[in-house]
Amino acid sequence: MRSIINILDLSVEEIDELISVANDIIVHPGNYSERCRGKKLATLFFEPSTRTRLSFEAAMYELGGNVIGFSEAQSSSAAKGESVADTVRTISCYADIIAMRHPKEGAPLVASLNATVPVINAGDGGHFHPTQTLADLLTIQREKGSFENLTVGFCGDLKFGRTVHSLIGALSRYKGLKVILISPVELKLPSYVKSEILAPAGIEYVQTTNLEEVMPELDILYMTRVQRERFFNEEDYLRLKDSYILTPAKLKNAKEDLAIMHPLPRVNEISVEIDKDPRACYFKQVLNGKYIRMALILKLLQEAGTI
Repeated sequence: MRSIINILDLSVEEIDELISVANDIIVHPGNYSERCRGKKLATLFFEPSTRTRLSFEAAMYELGGNVIGFSEAQSSSAAKGESVADTVRTISCYADIIAMRHPKEGAPLVASLNATVPVINAGDGGHFHPTQTLADLLTIQREKGSFENLTVGFCGDLKFGRTVHSLIGALSRYKGLKVILISPVELKLPSYVKSEILAPAGIEYVQTTNLEEVMPELDILYMTRVQRERFFNEEDYLRLKDSYILTPAKLKNAKEDLAIMHPLPRVNEISVEIDKDPRACYFKQVLNGKYIRMALILKLLQEAGTI
């Protein structure tokens, strides 16, 4: 049974196919409105989410399917001590496909090994978030037309930012990528991402603490929030949370066709004044997330032979 835990579970060709289907859904939504009639998606969210959970639900409804599930661990039998393995074995009896978010790295992988239906990782701790990466890739394709020969700046929490780790992994398979890593020293990209993804692909990367210095080089600026929930020490969070705040003044030397992205939620790392800038793409990412999740649900259910 095929599940998607890591963006690298999908080949470049499969990502291209998903993007093609998502773009077709955008143009011809009526062709897809009955494709999942009679099918059920279970959303198992063991930690809070707005965009990802509702995006999955909207995706399934727009495909003509139905949704069951829970939005916090306390409303499930996990609160009684039930294991992830037993939870997904049970849910597999009720649903045709599962989208799961969990604060512990590796939990969706455990789920996929025990479920009898496809499992989609909707985020596991600081590890992976493949469907956010697919939303990011669809946004980049629609904004830039290609994944090749791009200089991408990742700014903010690069240590715990699972969306950053996943997107770097996805983009590493395309030609001409240059990565600029902008973060406080305490929130630098983990060494395993450099050694396991960037180095084997021969990707040039630069580490800096100065966003404005590298701004003129960037084709894409991927902002992230400093995540309070990943810190064990409140003092460290408070010291680092405002490390980077993007304002119109900081964009004065940016390219006219810069794409400003953010996986959201934002706190204050992007000024609301930027929302009116035509280069702001973060709410486009939200909408693109629905379309790419529709394409992924279709793909996995087709491969499972249930539609």
